[in-house]
Amino acid sequence: MRDDESFLSIVSPTPLTTFLATNKHKDDMFEVPVRIIGAPGSGKTMLATFAEFRIVETILKDVTNATNRDLAASLGQAGFLQQGRPRVAAVRVPMESEYRDFWELPYDPATKTKLAFWLVQARTMLGLLRNLTANRTRDLDGIEFVPRADYEAHLEQIGGLSARGIRERALAVQRAIYSVGAGLRPPKIENLPKDATAPYAPFDAIHRIRIEWQGKMIELNPLVMLDDVHALHHDQLEAMFETLSHREMRFGRWMMMRLDALSPGAVLRSVGEQPTHNRAKGRDFVDIRMQAETRKESARRQFGRMARDMANRYLPLVEALRNRNATDVDRLLPSEPPRFAAGQLRKLEEQVDRDQARLEIGASRRKEVDDLVDGYIQRTRSFDGGPEVALAMKRILLHRYAIRIARSTPSLFEELDPDPKVPLKADADIAHGARLHLHHEFARPLHYGVDEICSASNENAEVFLQFAGALVASIETRAIRNVALPLPAKDQQTILASKAKAIMDAWAFPHAGRVRAMVDAIGRECVAESVLPNAPLGAGANAVAVLEEELLAVPLDDEFGTILKYAIANGAITIERDYGQGGKKWALIELTGTVSLVHGLTFNRGGFLPKKIDYLRNLMGPSDA
Repeated sequence: MRDDESFLSIVSPTPLTTFLATNKHKDDMFEVPVRIIGAPGSGKTMLATFAEFRIVETILKDVTNATNRDLAASLGQAGFLQQGRPRVAAVRVPMESEYRDFWELPYDPATKTKLAFWLVQARTMLGLLRNLTANRTRDLDGIEFVPRADYEAHLEQIGGLSARGIRERALAVQRAIYSVGAGLRPPKIENLPKDATAPYAPFDAIHRIRIEWQGKMIELNPLVMLDDVHALHHDQLEAMFETLSHREMRFGRWMMMRLDALSPGAVLRSVGEQPTHNRAKGRDFVDIRMQAETRKESARRQFGRMARDMANRYLPLVEALRNRNATDVDRLLPSEPPRFAAGQLRKLEEQVDRDQARLEIGASRRKEVDDLVDGYIQRTRSFDGGPEVALAMKRILLHRYAIRIARSTPSLFEELDPDPKVPLKADADIAHGARLHLHHEFARPLHYGVDEICSASNENAEVFLQFAGALVASIETRAIRNVALPLPAKDQQTILASKAKAIMDAWAFPHAGRVRAMVDAIGRECVAESVLPNAPLGAGANAVAVLEEELLAVPLDDEFGTILKYAIANGAITIERDYGQGGKKWALIELTGTVSLVHGLTFNRGGFLPKKIDYLRNLMGPSDA
């Protein structure tokens, strides 16, 4: 985006309300360390950019604009505004690779950490001043800094409390420390520049920032958002976190990081995983994960609202669609189910009749099955209940009946079509299973419509935009050719599967090849189970599971845990711990929507194949060593 106004015209504020506004630690987030953790593309940088003071001030300059009012409301819910006025002065500081270079210097770890941390503080102060003056509503003389109580003695080392003094001191520190890290040959420790070694702790000294706002003096909480801290060396990141988590510090500090920066145990949500450096989560620091912590349907609905909001903000930027006033994503990607041609329907009817004859099921039992399915179709609220779905459901129930009768205890008297011990029923799971069968046997589309795209994205904004972008590119072509814009279900399915395959092929994270081999093998086994004629898992499988007690007994600090960590962090699998089924507790390892699209699996959750730990180890292949 060339300017802030362009950015604001398309940015969605929903991440603020989704991840921050409802957080139970919302009142503490501007005074204790916060780790904002998410997979690549989950929206960390967008959130940090949106929360910067210059952006907030741009929004509040014109609240007559409807878009700005919506954005301001979200900022208020997240705690960045109070009574319509700014409450926080935030700045985003990207943690570029040069910070990691400090870890390669020939000094002791404490000195290397101090140099990097002081450079971060200097750039934070300079960034804050740029943000506070960016909109030309005040100059440096209109900014005052308020110290922490009983900390006046330390003010000289940060340049005093005036904005000009703080700026001059921060520039000197930045210049001195940068010269150390950027030099061809690092100086001996005794020859380090004075400005690089003299005490410098603005995060400890400063408590508030005072500015004039619409004729009144207001005080703001300072906040630094360190973006992409996972770029630091692991030991450097640990040292940085320890430094930032001092309890007395009142300068807000957020660390935005990718999921794979955490330990395997933390990523896999192992019971008993201890917080870093004996800090207590929720008291000494707050963790916010930018993806669902649980499998609740509410998380999907929240993401669905955010995804639609993003899509409907982006679509007006596509000129071919804007010219035709086609900017509603639900209209362009309809959920209208596909319909079988007469020939396909006749072929399916013949197939069901053949199965009935082969299974030796009589006409009376067939009529009972037909009545069950027809009754379900009539009362269901699903729009996808066409005759082909009904026929596929009847076929599944016929096979289920045959299996249940075969398992029954034989009667002393020969009985035609005996009643099974467990009565047959037609429900949503059978209907989902029928649609999956039709997809694999007749290439009937399984995934289409905005809700399915949201489910395929696993609450990841970037993945959603990649899927939606591929679909919109096809719609744009249709607009240029002057044909009907709504994309049929068959085209949606083809484009989504192709894009998902491209995403998987482009994986380049550590152990990506072994992760790809693992999820492909799981996908193939899930397909084999899901297409069985009796649909034993209803909607089908998209996961494997190991007993919770078995996973707890396995150390996760080896290559096995590391591979699982990268698979989760980069959107190949998700994990659900303590999943109860059959009187047992399972660790459910579920394929993400991207992998499920490639293999034509359901997005419904809960269908899994029970396995052992050794099964996963074998799928990962031999050690890289």
